[in-house]
Amino acid sequence: MDRQKFEQRCAIKFCVKLGESTTVTYEKLQRAYGEHSLPRVQVFRWHKSFSEGRAQVENEPRAGRPSTSKTDDNVERARSLVRSDRRLTLRMISSQLNLNWFTIHQILTQDLDMRKVCAKMVPKNLTTEQKANWRDVCLDLLDHLEREPEFFSHVITGDESWILEYDPETKHQSWEWHTANSPLPKKARMSKSKIKSMLICFFDSQGIVHKEFVPPGQTVNQTFYQEVLERLSKRVARVCDQALHAHGCCTTTTPHVTRQSPSMNLWQKKAFLWFLSPPIHRISVPVTSFYFPGSKTT
Repeated sequence: MDRQKFEQRCAIKFCVKLGESTTVTYEKLQRAYGEHSLPRVQVFRWHKSFSEGRAQVENEPRAGRPSTSKTDDNVERARSLVRSDRRLTLRMISSQLNLNWFTIHQILTQDLDMRKVCAKMVPKNLTTEQKANWRDVCLDLLDHLEREPEFFSHVITGDESWILEYDPETKHQSWEWHTANSPLPKKARMSKSKIKSMLICFFDSQGIVHKEFVPPGQTVNQTFYQEVLERLSKRVARVCDQALHAHGCCTTTTPHVTRQSPSMNLWQKKAFLWFLSPPIHRISVPVTSFYFPGSKTT
């Protein structure tokens, strides 16, 4: 038996000997043991038992025999079976090991300290080459940051995102204040809009620098992106400060810009430095989270 439970039962018996009521006994245990005190129901039950003449503090022996199915051999069998296929259900494991469902659940959760979790959704799984590219680009950026602490304040980054004509209202957005007697509000289920447009957005540490929608039917390729970057260059020269225009650092996550693309050659002629972002990784944050869905309400 747990030592704290044993101590509290002795304390309850002592309070009964002193003639304390159940409520007073429970309050004293709360003050003494805090969150580790026995539940109110157990305190009242033990207080009643001691008041009726019970002298034994330990649990009385129970009828029946101890379980013999949760043995070391069965624990090892369950471990091997789960490692061979981690998607097995409790019912399937129980059937294959010829053990009941409750025993399997105890073996997995208590003896093996396992729990069933769902896979995390990520944009894509990176290959070994892409991971090496990610490392090289990050080291390059860290090197620039060490040499120039204000480096990221001179960076423009950009990406594309599909903008739907409307967004279905989320459950959180539909919260309303009601009294306890008010009828619950209802709303019909809505599907996402089939009408959408692609938004290309570039921004720096101060906010959005340039944005434009792709015309319907337009193919986003190197030629189109060269025109977009030309308009971005004019926008940078017109609205950005002198420090940014002098450094000209720009990074992009778009697949249409490579070191040999016409877009790269265009910006190299304008004395802009390029730092191509690595492939999307599970720890990266899509740039769309900075301006969507707020861009549709502003």
